[in-house]
Amino acid sequence: MVENLGDIRLFVEAANLGGLSAAGRKLGLSPAAASARLVKLETSLHTRLFERTTRQLRLTEEGRIYLLHCQQALQSLEDAHAALHAGRSIVRGKVRISATSDFGRHVLKGWLDEFNVQYPEVTLALILSDSLSNLLFDDIDLAIRFGVPPDSSLVARRLGPNRRVLCASPEYVTTHGVPERPQDLERFDCIILATASGPANDWRFTRGGEVETYTVPLANARETNDGALAREWAVAGYGIAMKSVWDIASDLRTGKLTILMPEWRSPDVPVHALYQRSRYMAPRVRALLDFLVERSTAMSHDLDAYLNSGAGVAERGGARNSRLPGEM
Repeated sequence: MVENLGDIRLFVEAANLGGLSAAGRKLGLSPAAASARLVKLETSLHTRLFERTTRQLRLTEEGRIYLLHCQQALQSLEDAHAALHAGRSIVRGKVRISATSDFGRHVLKGWLDEFNVQYPEVTLALILSDSLSNLLFDDIDLAIRFGVPPDSSLVARRLGPNRRVLCASPEYVTTHGVPERPQDLERFDCIILATASGPANDWRFTRGGEVETYTVPLANARETNDGALAREWAVAGYGIAMKSVWDIASDLRTGKLTILMPEWRSPDVPVHALYQRSRYMAPRVRALLDFLVERSTAMSHDLDAYLNSGAGVAERGGARNSRLPGEM
């Protein structure tokens, strides 16, 4: 790569600026020299990177893929150069994070604000999606997800445990009562999350040695692919939802939601930070990852204490809520 690094920089600039002449001027090259270097790069790759017209350059599909790799490689080189030049790790630059919609809005957003106070030279981009982003093609540095995807190319760093619970609004509980066991759910309105692999309507529960599964009928359920909307529907009293306690912690504190059937446990799906195995981790990304581990550990302890206290659990005829530890 060293021998054609200049050609790669030219290719990236041409893609960013939309023209070879503009890229050449930026790098101090004549139009003829810029054109020759691009031809040389394409020849070495045996691939056409641009579709050329008299007015503009347009990336080919192969060019688009190569551009993403080149941008990451050049950014890594710049990070390494800056760290060596300064003799220390410089925490600055842009970090792109992907998170699920509910977790991003209700947990991660506040943490990122705190991180930015500590590291004001870091610029943050938060992409919210309930599907797992392609870290390479979406140019994501970190993805925060519940569970670990079946992708061996990703490194998964555990941030904390994650208990999933059934929840509903106190008003819904007052009107409809509470289920005592999973099969009772057939008498209640349910809200389910649709994922790329299909609707998450098989709810599995254990209590001691008992194991039960309730399959929510799709015809009778409210369904969405947005976890935040599922939570909002539950808060509004449209039915019972299966949610992560991370996502609904603030709603439990304020009494907007209450936990149902706490003695029936659903499988835990821990929170992980995912990143590429082969990608150089810049100081800014490493600092953010360490910060998230610290914050998630503290929040996990608070949530464990809250759930173990029995607070926020629905009772027959109504709901009981109390504040999280340390709150006034």
